[in-house]
Amino acid sequence: MLQGKELVAEAEPVLGAIRTVLVVDDSRLQRRILASSLKKWGFIVVEADSGEAAMEICKADPPDLVLSDWMMPGMSGVEFCEAFRQLKSERYSYFILLTSKSEKNEVAQGLDAGADDFLIKPVNSDELRARISAGDRILGMQRELSAKNSLIATALDDLKVAHDAIDKDLKQAQKIQQSLVPELTRDFGASRISLLLKPCGHIGGDLVGMFSPGLNRVGFYSIDVSGHGITSAMMTARLGSYLSSHYFEQNVAMERRFNRFYALRQPEDVAATLNSRLIADTGIEEYFTMVYGIVDLRSGVLKMVQAGHPHPLVLRQDGTKEFLGEGGVPIGLLPDIPFEQFETTLEVGDRLLLYSDGFTECRLENGEMLEPEGLLDLVDDCEPNQGGPEFLDDLFWRLSQVMSPDYGMEDDVSATFFEYNGP
Repeated sequence: MLQGKELVAEAEPVLGAIRTVLVVDDSRLQRRILASSLKKWGFIVVEADSGEAAMEICKADPPDLVLSDWMMPGMSGVEFCEAFRQLKSERYSYFILLTSKSEKNEVAQGLDAGADDFLIKPVNSDELRARISAGDRILGMQRELSAKNSLIATALDDLKVAHDAIDKDLKQAQKIQQSLVPELTRDFGASRISLLLKPCGHIGGDLVGMFSPGLNRVGFYSIDVSGHGITSAMMTARLGSYLSSHYFEQNVAMERRFNRFYALRQPEDVAATLNSRLIADTGIEEYFTMVYGIVDLRSGVLKMVQAGHPHPLVLRQDGTKEFLGEGGVPIGLLPDIPFEQFETTLEVGDRLLLYSDGFTECRLENGEMLEPEGLLDLVDDCEPNQGGPEFLDDLFWRLSQVMSPDYGMEDDVSATFFEYNGP
C-alpha cells in the first residue's frame, strides 16, 4: 500500500528535463495518490489503467518519465517496459518500475526489460522525489549529449559538403597538373625519353618533362617541390610554364638565336635563372630540387646540373652502374649561389635514370628507407631489355611490393628515363 500522506506533502518543484510523467497502475486510488503529488511538484501528469492503454499514449506522445506498476492484469509492467523500449523515439524516456518484488533475479529481469530504476512499495515521498531527481539529471545529460551529437552531425554534414567541393576541385586540379606532362614517352630519332609521375594524393609536387628545339638536341628534367598538396602543385604548374615543351618563347631553358631557331641553354645557367626568379618572388617559402640535363644525340655528350636532387643513375650497356653528381643546393633557398655543371659521355645502349626521393626515401617493412642501394636492387630485379615505359612501370611495381603497408606511399614518386641509341 502507498504511503499517501507523505506523497501529498508540499514540496518545491523539481522541473528540469522531466516535465511530463505517465503513471500506469490498474488501481485508480494509487494513480490518484501519485498524480496528486506529482502535480504539486509541478509535473504534467497523464494516467493509464493498463499497459495496453499506456502503449497507445506513448505511441502518440512519449512522456519524459514513466512510473509503472509491475503487477497488472493483461500486460505486466515488465512487458509494457519491453514494448515501450521498442518504440522509435528521438528522445529517451526514464522508466521506473513500482514493485513489491525485491529478489535480485526479479530486479535483473526488470533491468533486462529496459527499466532504469525501481521503487519498492509502499513508496516513500522523499525517495520518489530523489529517484525522479536522479532520473532528471540523467535525462538532462542524455539530452544535452543528444543536442551536441546533433550539432556534430550537422557540422559533419557541412564538412562533407565542403569536402566534396574540395575533392571536386582537387580532381580538376589533378587533370590540370596531368596536362603539364602531355606525353609520357617520346622518341627522338633512335633514342627515347619516358616519364613516370605518381602523386601520393590527388595532386603532388613532383614534375618531369622533356623538350627538343631541333634535331639531335634534347633537354629533360626531374623536379621535386618542397612540401605536399596544393601549394606544391601550384609551384609545379608555374615551373611547367617555365620549362614548357610547347611554348619555347616562355621556356627559360631555351634562347632564340639569329631570329631563326632556338638553342638549349647550359644547365648551370638554367638553374641560376630559376633560382633568381624564385628568390625575387617575396612571400614564397617553397624551394625545389632538380636535375636538368641536355644531350647531343650525335656525340652522346650529356651535360647536367644537380640542385639538391637525388643522384642521376647511369646504366651502362656493359652492365655497370654509376651515380653522377655531387648533390648541389636546392633552387630557391639562397640568392646568387653558383650551380656547378658536370658532364659524361653516353655510349649507344646506355640509359639514364632521374628519380625523386619518393623512391629512395620509401619506407620498407622494417621501417628503414630504401636508400640508393635499395634502388639499385630494384633496378637489377627489373626485366632486362625492357623499353622505357615498361621499365618504369616495372620499377614502380617493384617499389610498391617492398613498400611498408603501415606507411604506404608517403611522397610523390617520379622518374625520367633516357635511352640513348644514337642520333
